[in-house]
Formats: sequence, structure tokens, C-alpha cells
Amino acid sequence: MAADKIIIFHNPRCSKSREALGLLNEVNCEIEVVEYLKDAPSFDSLKALIAKLGIEPQALLRTGETVFKENYKGKTLSADQWIQAMVEHPVLIERPIVINGNKAVIGRPPVLVTTIL
Repeated sequence: MAADKIIIFHNPRCSKSREALGLLNEVNCEIEVVEYLKDAPSFDSLKALIAKLGIEPQALLRTGETVFKENYKGKTLSADQWIQAMVEHPVLIERPIVINGNKAVIGRPPVLVTTIL
């Protein structure tokens, strides 16, 4: 395993996020828990995270959230506009996300977090 600290974008109210954190705890690695709903990422940090994930910003959206349905459903936005929407409404960010150095993965299903350890 890399010497880097493992970072998890975590929502303690989410069962998938809790399960992913549990898997990380079993591996005995140093973990930094980021409760992104309380401490929302900046535009630049979210853009960098999306690049590590190797996805388009829209792939990180939680489209079932009320704020998405009320404000964004059916809209065509640029990549930067989607990122800005997630900065303004962090509830739109899919979870959990685990980062290990220059690699990142969305933990759905949670066992995927072990693929970057």
C-alpha cells in the first residue's frame, strides 16, 4: 500500500459511505475523513478530484436528490457549470469517494474502495 493517507469523502448518514469507511478501517491505513456536506470542496479541488476519477462531472451527480430535480433536471450545462453546481450544493456529489494519492474511486458498491489500496 502507498504511504499516502487515504482520504474518504464521507456522509455518516449514508449506509454505503459507512460501509466503505468500515472496509478502510479493516485495512489498517491512515484515513482522513472529509464530511463534504459540512466542509464542501472548492471548485478547484472538486475539478482535480473528478480528473483523478477519470470521469465527466455529470457522472458524479446524485440525480435523485431534490435539489437536482428542482434546479438541474433536463438542463445541459458545461463541465465547469456542473462542478459549480456541486460546489454550491454538495449533496449532489456521489458518495463515498476514496482517494489514494493520484487514484480515486467512487465506492458504489463499497468494495470498490479496496481496488485502489
